Amino acid sequence: MELSPNKQPNFDNTEVAFRQKTNAELKKAFWLFKMIGSNFLTKVGPPITNFFLNIGLPVQGAIKATIFQQFCGGETIAECDHAIAQLAKGGVGTILDYSVEGEEEEIVFDETCQEIIRTILRADGDPNIPITVFKITGIGRFALLEKLDAKKTLSAEEQAEFNQVKLRCEMICRTAFEKSVPIMIDAEETWIQNTIDELALDMMRKFNQERIIVYNTYQMYRHDKLADMKADHLIAKAAGFILGVKMVRGAYMEKERKRAAEMGYPSPIQPDKESSDQDYNLSLRYCVDHIEDIAIVCGTHNEDSSRLLTYLLNEKKIAHDHPHVYFAQLLGMSDNLSFNLADANYNVAKYVPYGPIKAVMPYLFRRAQENTSVAGQTGRELGLIERELKRRKV
Repeated sequence: MELSPNKQPNFDNTEVAFRQKTNAELKKAFWLFKMIGSNFLTKVGPPITNFFLNIGLPVQGAIKATIFQQFCGGETIAECDHAIAQLAKGGVGTILDYSVEGEEEEIVFDETCQEIIRTILRADGDPNIPITVFKITGIGRFALLEKLDAKKTLSAEEQAEFNQVKLRCEMICRTAFEKSVPIMIDAEETWIQNTIDELALDMMRKFNQERIIVYNTYQMYRHDKLADMKADHLIAKAAGFILGVKMVRGAYMEKERKRAAEMGYPSPIQPDKESSDQDYNLSLRYCVDHIEDIAIVCGTHNEDSSRLLTYLLNEKKIAHDHPHVYFAQLLGMSDNLSFNLADANYNVAKYVPYGPIKAVMPYLFRRAQENTSVAGQTGRELGLIERELKRRKV
């Protein structure tokens, strides 16, 4: 698509935002966000739901028809086909995200590795799945990564275990390279993040020499991540590879602050939201200024940051569909951003999580918590849906 400098996205356009949804689907989403806004799902929901699941009561059907359907594509890759097709109708791509987490066994890590590779194979040749993603804790034990970050000496057995983690990571990234399907490595808690960062940079050195394949994730609610991203860019320039940057605000704030307070070290989190916003927007400016050797995925539900990136691209006369620039949001949230950006010819993709319902529940409750903890998120979703229902006169 050619640059359309005069076509800027209108994030208030609910007709474009919800074009793919039927009246019944909109009404169901409205009811669900009402429930989320009441804090039921975030406070009472997790213990009750986990109890019912653990004793085998048939609540999976109710979960699948409500919160799961809103925020997930299905239990398998094949079940995600409907979500992929619906997003594609609005010009929005899919990021298949196998959202099983918290496992401990090597056999499960091997199975997860193979499943992540299957997402790459599914994406191969399909323009509707432009990017894929995985977590290092999906293919390696959290406690092992924690020990590495703490600079503790590994036993021979642990070193062999970590070698397997590196092997799985390389298998995934090599498949992505061979199939020309970019892949993002998600950020996690600060006390395992250095090891993840080192793995990500190593993968970029191997696979980002000619084109963008591997992205690392930078959480800008950390006060040190803007500097880290700039330092990584200098490393990339010196070594001759493209730096892949997925820019987010972050997902572990409460947990990070609590651990820092309990263990008596300075919090890694920014002092206030304004500082996070400032670093996030500065990072966008930096990436656009170096667009030839940095590829960015702007992962945000923040309208101001999304709008800023569109302005920066137009200011620099960079094509809306430049291959080094993507916007990303989560399935079921901020459709006013995703579909209006796509309507203005920007590259946009949605995270489409999938996996067995019981295994994906931690992800689902984090989404519910995110909607209640981010100022105005639930109210904004409700207001947009309500406006569209009124526009449709239903």
